[in-house]
Amino acid sequence: MTVGTNSLPGAAAGAGQRPGDAPGPAAVAPDGLPGVPHQAGAPGAGSGAGYGLDPDELPDGLVVADHAGRVICFNRAAGRMTATDPGQALGTRIDRALPLEDLEGRRWWALTDPYGGLATRRGQPERNLLLPGGREVLVSARYVRTHPTGPVSRLVVTLRGTEARRRTERSHAELIATVAHELRSPLTSVKGFTATLLAKWERFTDDQKRLMLETVDADANRVTRLIAELLDISRIDSGRLEVRRQPVDLAAAVGRHVQALIANGQTPERFLVRVSRPLPDLWADPDKIDQILGNLLENAVRHGDGTVTIDVSPHEKGTAVTVTDEGPGIPEESMGRVFTRFWRGSKRGGTGLGLYIVKGIVEAHGGAITVGRGPGGGARFRFILPVAAPAYLTQ
Repeated sequence: MTVGTNSLPGAAAGAGQRPGDAPGPAAVAPDGLPGVPHQAGAPGAGSGAGYGLDPDELPDGLVVADHAGRVICFNRAAGRMTATDPGQALGTRIDRALPLEDLEGRRWWALTDPYGGLATRRGQPERNLLLPGGREVLVSARYVRTHPTGPVSRLVVTLRGTEARRRTERSHAELIATVAHELRSPLTSVKGFTATLLAKWERFTDDQKRLMLETVDADANRVTRLIAELLDISRIDSGRLEVRRQPVDLAAAVGRHVQALIANGQTPERFLVRVSRPLPDLWADPDKIDQILGNLLENAVRHGDGTVTIDVSPHEKGTAVTVTDEGPGIPEESMGRVFTRFWRGSKRGGTGLGLYIVKGIVEAHGGAITVGRGPGGGARFRFILPVAAPAYLTQ
């Protein structure tokens, strides 16, 4: 459908007005919008004096047209986004001051026809549109009517840049690329070993078969952990991370993780566990507490050097756990990015998602986690879990 721009009020050739229009190109104070009339070239024309809020103070672009489709407000942010002088835009028809096209190259004002069509329409939801030159902006519109099915008395359009959305899209693309890379290696290994075993089972000794199957098992566990991380990220980002609180012995949980690391080849002298008792009763999700401790201790072992010290102590808000290593530590300029996605303390493996998940889990418990430098210069992570109990015990 192609509709001419004459569908906008006041677009008759050679006329600038129609019978019943207010005199002057932009001398109408819009209905329901208190303040002085805005005229092109008048002092304060772009400032919206009398609105109660200066439109030039808004971070987003704002364009307002009157009942005749003429621009009565065009703030500075809109001017920057469209490369248009706000003073020159005032008094012109909105389809000329703001020539928008959809992603298929169709004129947006002709398609939406804000001053015509159904009288029950209230506006247009935010969508990507193109300015002259192909620059994308996010545009939404509100149709203001004097009564529910009356004519449009004011058209309010907001403009936003697409930079934030692009950053989000890049973050999602990076997540997909990371996942694809991390999945490809173990799945290739699993496929290779299983195909080899199926094709040449009789040629291998029992020890060789066991080694291949153990490798397949380890790679399958790696894939499972990665999928679990992705599910956790999805729940954290959507606010749907569930915490199933039970009594948790935090000191015993720390001991289990230390013993597991020792069983995997670390020396007992590598760890120093200090527990200050009595500890307050802790109600938390035991599986998620294991995720926190496992991630922090593995990071300390992998990226740190020397002794890994774990302190468990009471805190005025609950229980505090501090994990400190004696490695090179985290550069000062990186401290603020430690708990973001894809941050890696070194290039020695990992997805860079662990600490992001740890922070989400701690905060889901109502706690807080911080990072700093230990006494020996290494990294120090400290999280505090508040004293809490299930709802049925507090009612």
